[in-house]
Amino acid sequence: MAERTKNSRPNVKWRSDFDKFVVTANCERRGWQKWIPEDGGDDWHLYWASVQTVKQIFLPENGIRLDPWQLVNHFPNHYELTRKDLMVKNLKRYQKTMKKEGADTSSLDFIPVTYILPQDYSLFVEEFRKQPNSMWIMKPTSRSQGKGIFLFNKLSQVKKWAAGQMPSSAKTAENYVVSKYIENPLLIGGKKFDLRLYVVVCSYRPLKAYISDLGFARFCNEKYSSEVQEIDNLYVHLTNVAIQKHGETYNERHGNKWPLQNLETYIAGTRGSDACRRLLSRIDFVVLSALKACQNVMINDRHCFELYGFDVILDEELKPWLIEVNASPSLSASTRADRLLKTKVIHDTLSVVCPAQWLSPGFNPGGKKEQSNPASGKVEDEVSTATPKRLGSLRLLCDETPSMEAQRVRRDEAVSAGPHRTARTRP
Repeated sequence: MAERTKNSRPNVKWRSDFDKFVVTANCERRGWQKWIPEDGGDDWHLYWASVQTVKQIFLPENGIRLDPWQLVNHFPNHYELTRKDLMVKNLKRYQKTMKKEGADTSSLDFIPVTYILPQDYSLFVEEFRKQPNSMWIMKPTSRSQGKGIFLFNKLSQVKKWAAGQMPSSAKTAENYVVSKYIENPLLIGGKKFDLRLYVVVCSYRPLKAYISDLGFARFCNEKYSSEVQEIDNLYVHLTNVAIQKHGETYNERHGNKWPLQNLETYIAGTRGSDACRRLLSRIDFVVLSALKACQNVMINDRHCFELYGFDVILDEELKPWLIEVNASPSLSASTRADRLLKTKVIHDTLSVVCPAQWLSPGFNPGGKKEQSNPASGKVEDEVSTATPKRLGSLRLLCDETPSMEAQRVRRDEAVSAGPHRTARTRP
């Protein structure tokens, strides 16, 4: 139960698995109280948890039951989007579904040709032989920070890898994704880069999501080359800060990063304002399509929200390619500007998922019709709250709540009118 101060505002308790300044500072600046395990009980309101903790919270055998007002920062099966192999599977299924419905799916071609190993090994070999010596990239499905990634352009290289990775029982092998490498990336100063975009999902059904203006571009240390002799040079091909920071030319002052606004200015100046606007619209489409691809398989628990880190690469035609989605984007700051940016992202995320009316009787961020009152245990009428189109750096990307509410009203009206219509049609 939330204790209340003299001005009737709840005394919010927060807890976290991470000792990160950007989380701690935001909670403390709000005047929230840090939950202390020694106090006993589970009377916290917000838990910024690791994915492992969230897994334990939602395991049925653990018997944990969250109170209606408690929030955690991951959906139970977030991995449907954030595990590389499952993301690919869900996107391919979404493409097939849209095609069956008669939609033009050409715009959904925003992931490189990708196969999941070891199960798709034969299909991959067949595709590789169509364009021998083309460049591919191999990634483990469940690792981060560039670990386990390598490039290759000869089938013998991946066969050698497969011999060591695939035991007699393929069930025990670690899954990898192998993707056609984007050999024509957009370069700035001759260097390859990718984009880190922050996306906040409040609910999957109805889908309600925001995208932040405070993303950034991450640059490689060395100039890009597609020559074979550079295929093993990670400072040329992989933009991960965890890798680039070990390079001799890594710039600790700016951390090899550009604010997203700087990139937009560059593209508008070199390609034109219209091209920049089209690019931003395409990026919105990519993000929204990825969310919709896993919308129906995601467990939409009302206690959950998510801050994703989308990684996107632009090619020289300004086409955005979705590379992966991170459930736990790094909250560590490599520079002062990085710390300010991430502090603002967390501030705006908390403002969206924990607004002023949070913990008020009947408040419901998830779109359901009822919400329990944490103070009384009663079920109250829903507090009417308009979804803000913008909140700080966050811009509303999608809100299906109004359309779903309209469908509900039409359904209720049809049910109410049904018996009367039947009575009038009887002889």
